[in-house]
Amino acid sequence: MRSGVKVAIVGGVFVVVAGGVAYGGYNLWQGVNGGSGGGVSTKSEEKRTGPVTADEVNTAAKEFLAAWAAGEPEKAGQLTNNPVDAGPVVADFGVGAKVSKAEIVPGTPVGPNVPFTVKATVTYEGQSKPWTYTSELTVVRGTSTGRALVDWKPAVIHPKLTANATLHTGPAKTGAIMAVDRKGVELTAEKYPSLGPILDQLREKYAAKAGGQPGVETWIESGTDGVPNTTLITHVKGRPGRLETTIDAQAQAAAEKAVKQYGEASVVAVKPSTGEIRAVANAPSAGFNAAFQGKQAPGSTWKIVTAAMLLEKGLVTSNGPAECPPTVRYYTRTFHNLDNFALGTVPFKRSFAKSCNTAFIKLINEVDDDSALSKEARDVFGIGLDWKTGIVSSDGSVPEETQGAAAEQYIGQGTVQMNALNIASVTATAKYGTFKQPFLVSQELDGRPFAKAARSLSPSVSSQLRAMMRAAATGEGTAAGAMASVGGAEKGAKTGSAEVDGQATSNSWFTGYSDDLSAAAVVQSGGHGGDAAGKVVASVLRAG
Repeated sequence: MRSGVKVAIVGGVFVVVAGGVAYGGYNLWQGVNGGSGGGVSTKSEEKRTGPVTADEVNTAAKEFLAAWAAGEPEKAGQLTNNPVDAGPVVADFGVGAKVSKAEIVPGTPVGPNVPFTVKATVTYEGQSKPWTYTSELTVVRGTSTGRALVDWKPAVIHPKLTANATLHTGPAKTGAIMAVDRKGVELTAEKYPSLGPILDQLREKYAAKAGGQPGVETWIESGTDGVPNTTLITHVKGRPGRLETTIDAQAQAAAEKAVKQYGEASVVAVKPSTGEIRAVANAPSAGFNAAFQGKQAPGSTWKIVTAAMLLEKGLVTSNGPAECPPTVRYYTRTFHNLDNFALGTVPFKRSFAKSCNTAFIKLINEVDDDSALSKEARDVFGIGLDWKTGIVSSDGSVPEETQGAAAEQYIGQGTVQMNALNIASVTATAKYGTFKQPFLVSQELDGRPFAKAARSLSPSVSSQLRAMMRAAATGEGTAAGAMASVGGAEKGAKTGSAEVDGQATSNSWFTGYSDDLSAAAVVQSGGHGGDAAGKVVASVLRAG
């Protein structure tokens, strides 16, 4: 214990008092010196091997949490498997975040994992505010010493803390914003959890332009370019600047509710005629914005782009005949349809509606241009044109490929990399005929340039593409079930599924439109497109 620090046990809680101010507390499990096998040993012990025991987990966790609560960062660091990195972060909890008092209450261990609750008080310039949150640590065996040690990562101290990030309390670095939807409804992370990371980015980028004034906060400084800071506590509210977004609160609420039904899912809705983003939601809602930044194969939803290319080249027409065999071979690769189904020679529109892989791949020789699909994606659908949405986003990638890898791309597999935003935009372009770059905040606010595609679809091609998507969304089309509950004068859709890295169950993709609203969703390991992602998209289209 540090010199001059008094220690007392009050009501079963270990309380550290420095200069008359209670600094930290620790809810005891077994008593201060109970257990063995972890922490700093005062005698030589035989090096242990094998998994950590329950007693070692209890003791190692207890000693680390007690040192942390006591404001002893060096000791706490030595009780981890990375003392060089751990010590400064533990110190930052008190010095940087201005924590004046804390009680750390452990929960029941589950194997080597120990959950705990931090009940802290943050004090800045004489004003205090409570701060309560939960986190978790894991106890492992030290590789060189055999001791039971806390497996170090910054998230032990706070679940949102990452490498290079630091805790701070003081005047905020950016002003406050009050983000509103297109009708003036206030958008908050509490009501719309998926917007939390997005609002952080919008605040950092647009607060000054919106006239926001900073307040006093406790926050996580990301320490990484392009990653916004995260506000944890607002002590004194700044004067918020009003920031108008393109979000529709009703569609956003539906999107939030829909993705919560799944462990990992994303959805985006876009207005085809303008590019305005009406909704964006992720599950889980915190952290990485997979809807905007994800990169994975989109499966058969990508056939919208392949079909547009084939239509533009005059190799097919919507009602013209096309062969759909059970399998097709291209170079050394054999491609098949789901359960090896075959349609025979049918209108190409039906092959699209039933998601026949072979009907698309059979035409690759007639295209006779390995770069054709990449060009179509870029020149018509705006893929890869550095979209300026208002926050960090990925605008998709379709690298030029040859042989079997090129054939994979025709059906949205292999190296085609997309996210829900990209596919929602693809559908918006198919519906409207011209690419409109998606955006969350008007370009009038900052003058940023919007991406523009080289050309629009011709009226004939656009009409045929919509007819194909309408066939998929009605009758015997693979998207008909999911779209049955969606109204509107005009609607269309496309299902998709994509296996990534040999996963047992494919990712579920779905995209569709109803009048002047398009949406796309992906559910990780959700199976067929209509089974999971289709329900998400339908919910958003109905609300929007």
